[in-house]
Amino acid sequence: MIELEKICQSVIKISKEAGSFIRNEKNKISSENIETKSLHSYVTYVDKTSEKMIVKSLSELIPESGFIAEEGTSEKIGKEYNWIIDPLDGTTNFIHGLEPFSVSIALKKNEEIILGVVYEIGKDECFYSYKGADAFLNGKPISCSKISKLEKSLVATGFPYEVYDYMPSILSTLEYFMRNTQGVRRLGSAATDLAYVACGRIEAFYETELNPWDVAAGAFILEQAGGKVSDLSGKNNYIFGKEIVSANSLVFDEFLSSIQKYLKKS
Repeated sequence: MIELEKICQSVIKISKEAGSFIRNEKNKISSENIETKSLHSYVTYVDKTSEKMIVKSLSELIPESGFIAEEGTSEKIGKEYNWIIDPLDGTTNFIHGLEPFSVSIALKKNEEIILGVVYEIGKDECFYSYKGADAFLNGKPISCSKISKLEKSLVATGFPYEVYDYMPSILSTLEYFMRNTQGVRRLGSAATDLAYVACGRIEAFYETELNPWDVAAGAFILEQAGGKVSDLSGKNNYIFGKEIVSANSLVFDEFLSSIQKYLKKS
C-alpha cells in the first residue's frame, strides 16, 4: 500500500527538479537542437533529458511502476501502477522563448488516475492533487470559478498540428465562442490550460488530437478542484480518446452542448 500524500510530495520535488533543468536550458536552444517528430511536432534534447531524469526518479519511488511517456524513454509497463508523463508540455512555446510550458505527471492505478502534478515552469507554479485530497497550487487549496454562464466565461483551446480532418468544425466552434464568451485563448500547453481551469483563471478548455500525457494530470487536478471533464460525446474517454472538454461544474453542460453543435468525433 503506497502513501499517496508522501508520493505526491516526492513527485512535486521531481517535477521541480526537472523544471529547474528545463529553465536553465531555455536560452541554450538553437535550431540545431530541434528535431521534427512529425508535422509541426517538435522535440529537443531538453525534452528527452528531462524525461530520463523523471523516469529514473519515479522508478526509485515506486520500483514496480511502468510508464506511458511522450518521448518513450521507458517501455516498461507496470501491472498495477503506471506513470503518465509529459516532461515538457509546450515544447513549441519553449523553443520560441514563450510561456507557458510545464512538466506533467500523473499516476494511474489500474484504470484510475490517483495523482496528478502539473508544474508550470515560467511562473514557478505547482498544481497538484491526489485521491481523497483537495487540489492545490503551491500549497494553497484551489477550486474552479463560480461563473455559471458561458457568456461570462473565458475559454481556452488548442489547435491540431497533425490531423486537420475536422478543421472546418473546429473553426466553427471557435467562431461561436469568440461571439458568445468573454474571449478565447490559445496558450500552447494543454496541461497548463487544465490547471488554469482548476484554479479559476479560465472557465473552460477543449481540444482534440491530444495524447494521454497532455491531459492525465491536469484533468485529474481539475476534477479534484470541483470541475467536470468528458470527451466530446460527454463520456469518460478523454485520457486515451484524443479529445477533451472541461469546465467548472456550473458552466460545463452549456459548454459541452455548445461544442456538440459543431464538433462531434466520438
